[in-house]
Amino acid sequence: MTGTITHDDPPHAAGGRQGGPLIVTEDTELLDDLLRLCAAAGATPEVHHSVPTGSEAPAPSPRSGWPGGWEAAPLVLVGDDAARRARGAARRRGVVLVSRDQDDPGVWQRAVEIGADHVLVLPDGEQWLVDRIADVAEGVGRPALTVGVIGGRGGAGASTLACALAVTSAREGLRSLLVDADPLGGGLDVLLGGETAEGLRWPAFAASRGRVGGGALEESLPELHSLRVLSWDRGDCVAVPPQAVRAVLAAARRRGGTVVVDLPRRIDDGVAEVLAQLDVGLLVVPAELRAVAAAGRVAAAVGMVLRDLRVVTRGPYDSGLDDREVARLLGLPLTGEVPVEAGLLRAADGKRPPGGSARGPLARFCREFWDRALVETGGGAA
Repeated sequence: MTGTITHDDPPHAAGGRQGGPLIVTEDTELLDDLLRLCAAAGATPEVHHSVPTGSEAPAPSPRSGWPGGWEAAPLVLVGDDAARRARGAARRRGVVLVSRDQDDPGVWQRAVEIGADHVLVLPDGEQWLVDRIADVAEGVGRPALTVGVIGGRGGAGASTLACALAVTSAREGLRSLLVDADPLGGGLDVLLGGETAEGLRWPAFAASRGRVGGGALEESLPELHSLRVLSWDRGDCVAVPPQAVRAVLAAARRRGGTVVVDLPRRIDDGVAEVLAQLDVGLLVVPAELRAVAAAGRVAAAVGMVLRDLRVVTRGPYDSGLDDREVARLLGLPLTGEVPVEAGLLRAADGKRPPGGSARGPLARFCREFWDRALVETGGGAA
């Protein structure tokens, strides 16, 4: 069981690695549980039996690498046994009162007395607490602006646009990750000329459960054109369970910056997990009546999960169609027209990725998209 008293973020949550929490308890069984959960979150805690009154603070810990103490810790976990002793401590955000008694109604009053943000009862709240500890250990700030790109029909150019968006984001100095969510697409690393680059591919994450560390994920992936790429290998197709997809994409978003996902046109449980974490979806539609008809079916399926789906058109146009008419027929807002760029179809040779020419029309389109999207969402942290 968990319960929230206030919604303030803990201190130091703006970014950068912060270290582990401060634990205050004399209950040995509770301490064992909390140490186990800290280990699961990859954090080293500071442990004290009580907290001082006034502005005094415990001495810094040489083990955890951060200045210890009630006020400096990114997160404070107070055992219910220590609540009375913590009444005199300075009020601050990021305090969690932890209990093991599910039937004690008095825990809420004690939480108010020490100014706790949250009440947590073990074992029910274990996963929430692991996630919270891992968040402060990773220094989680604003989540990444996450954009999905999907073709209205086969060969619409969605993969090319996804690559160009990621390459442009990286060139603008943002932490950027490109995710290939289509196991049958041949691999975006190939499109970027990096099929032999060292690093993990999707099959390595098929057994992922629970939380995946954002930093560890980023460091494990191939780096191509100043961005990280999560693609598929050329071995037998391995099914990645939906829970693994959810964990990996959540880890990617926690790192901030931008995440671009190349989506398949079929919607299965794994793709639904991706759609649920997108901020914006771009539906790439060639301006042909048949493509518009096919895109309508895709939009209907995607729109069941994703609220913000927009149209990106691509020429040449059928007689009587233009970009606005395509958007009108689909009943979706128009983002713009993907420009034609000379030599783009030869980008797979690895010499120049989609959007690789900073002065080219495709890069300009992507840069304008990011400028608008980052302003709309208030994002843009590198």
